[in-house]
Amino acid sequence: MKILFLTDNFPPEVNAPATRTYEHCVEWVKQGAEVTVITCAPNFPKGKVYPGYKNKLVQTEIIDGIKVVRVWSYIAANEGFIKRTVDYISFSVSAFIAGIFENTDLIVATSPQFFTALSGRSLSFWKRRPWVMEVRDLWPESIKTVGAMKDNLFIRYFERQEKRCYKSAKKIISVTDSFKREIIGKGITAVKIEVVKNGANLALFQPMEPDQDLIESLNLKGKIILGYVGTHGMAHKLDFLMDCAKNLMHTNYHFLFIGSGAEREKLIHKKRTENISNVTLLDSVSKSEIKRYLSILDVSLINLKKDELFKTVIPSKIFENSAMQIPILLGVDGESRAILEKYKAGLFYEPENEKDFLDKLEKILQKDHKETYKKGGRQLALDFDRKKLAANMLTHLRGAI
Repeated sequence: MKILFLTDNFPPEVNAPATRTYEHCVEWVKQGAEVTVITCAPNFPKGKVYPGYKNKLVQTEIIDGIKVVRVWSYIAANEGFIKRTVDYISFSVSAFIAGIFENTDLIVATSPQFFTALSGRSLSFWKRRPWVMEVRDLWPESIKTVGAMKDNLFIRYFERQEKRCYKSAKKIISVTDSFKREIIGKGITAVKIEVVKNGANLALFQPMEPDQDLIESLNLKGKIILGYVGTHGMAHKLDFLMDCAKNLMHTNYHFLFIGSGAEREKLIHKKRTENISNVTLLDSVSKSEIKRYLSILDVSLINLKKDELFKTVIPSKIFENSAMQIPILLGVDGESRAILEKYKAGLFYEPENEKDFLDKLEKILQKDHKETYKKGGRQLALDFDRKKLAANMLTHLRGAI
């Protein structure tokens, strides 16, 4: 079976889409599939090409048995709607051209970079091969939610194209049950939609003792460390966590933010101008290094803007932190909350409700609950083992041929 996978994020990038695609493809190769990934030069989120790569017309490499074809795109940082849109469109066009020359049985294109899905749909038409649309975000709904663009002619055009993609795809792979319900609500038959949620690589993420050298180097010895690790974007509402930190400055709590994104500079400015002394902001670190930073956390913070749309998402951070048995303080309602509470892997607080955040923070640190969170996290991670999920998705892909 030959699979052609289109995605604009892939290792050495370390965001959730890159990790999911890579870990799935590795497992598919192990199970006998020939996998070709078309992506761009690694540059997320700063819009700077990683060392060892160039933004060339086309370049090919083999990563763990996966043929990776990197194509030229207009590169922009993960900020600014117009530049990012040009970035997305340019990759979509380049991916389509490169895909024409690749032999495949099946095409898979992944969102939320919606133009990638359009490229997959076009390749399916020209190559006369079935295609599968992987839905990792409801786009363009999410664009409106974060305030990047209001409802207008462009949005309505994209919504029509979104529906055309759903209809033309042989199968749709959704990462949440909520997304599946939303897609069905658009008139798409349920039988063509499968759900393959995110998960954790249990070979990489597992419980470990806190890295004392790292604690010393960050000058956090004796602190209660609350950590947010991931994209600093418009959807994540990290200024809310900064405000919570500000009101805890005269306590033993210290907030550790690790990552990059469109809002990072604003957060750095807020910390400096408001003199918030109990916050440390670090840049992104590699996937192999991130577990060291997770090991020093007393509590993992997962936060999103308060909006109905975000009740449909499940941040991948839930699975990785659970695998390391770190208690999760979750500011995401809906399906994410249901998973967390089912496994008792942490506590939910109402998004953007500072009083509830502080109340739950005090509660989650009570010693008599610590073992419950560890046990819950362990079971959650086992049930969402990335290897099992990859095998499940491969079964659905085979059924699309």
